[in-house]
This record gives sequence, structure tokens and C-alpha cells, in this order.
Amino acid sequence: MFDTIAQLMAQILQVPKETIGHDSSPETIDRWDSLKHMQLIMALEDEFEIQFPDEAIPELLSVRLIEEKLSEIKS
Repeated sequence: MFDTIAQLMAQILQVPKETIGHDSSPETIDRWDSLKHMQLIMALEDEFEIQFPDEAIPELLSVRLIEEKLSEIKS
């Protein structure tokens, strides 16, 4: 799951995949702004064929939190 998330993030945020870790967040990736965040959320929803609850979207501000929410939704 991490590799897929990192690949999507690299494409959307236009950063090298190698720079993305579990603790990557808007604080560690300058290009991660609100517009890119929504593009990332939509790409994740398409890739994993899920729908994030609206109230969860603003909280998905790190790779680790995204992984946790995806695992919760997929199970």
C-alpha cells in the first residue's frame, strides 16, 4: 500500500518518490497545498476504489494517516 501511495504522491506533488516516507506531510513537502491535497485524495479514491468520509479528508495529512484510514475503510 505504501508504494502505491508514494507513487501517487510523487506524481501529484511532483517530487521524487524516494523523498516520500511514512511521516511525509504538508510540513515536510512544500508542494503539498490544499489543491494538491484534494487531487491526492481523488487519486487515492480512484486507485483504491474507495470513498473517504468527508470529515476524514482534512485529517489525512501524512502518509501514515492515509495508510491507517485506507486500512480501516478496506477492512
